[in-house]
Amino acid sequence: MLNSAQKKYLKQEAHALKPIFQIGKDGVSEKQCQSILDALKAKELIKVKLLNSCPITTNEAAVEISAMTKADVVQIIGHTIVFYKKSPKGIYRLP
Repeated sequence: MLNSAQKKYLKQEAHALKPIFQIGKDGVSEKQCQSILDALKAKELIKVKLLNSCPITTNEAAVEISAMTKADVVQIIGHTIVFYKKSPKGIYRLP
């Protein structure tokens, strides 16, 4: 679980990132979650964008992806979700 100082730091780091995954009309799938998990292992901090055709809300998608990947939700802005999961590489030094 991230505290407020850690979330603030990660929000600043995520600001310049582009979403690397899009979730569309099929919603969240097991295969997408595996790809998201692989990306989190490599990058630790990623953005996921929900398209307008997505049948679930952004909050529902965040909870579902977080549960399947064991990642922390850093921030939800509109249709974009920022996820963080610490990797052995330790790219980000959290306060």
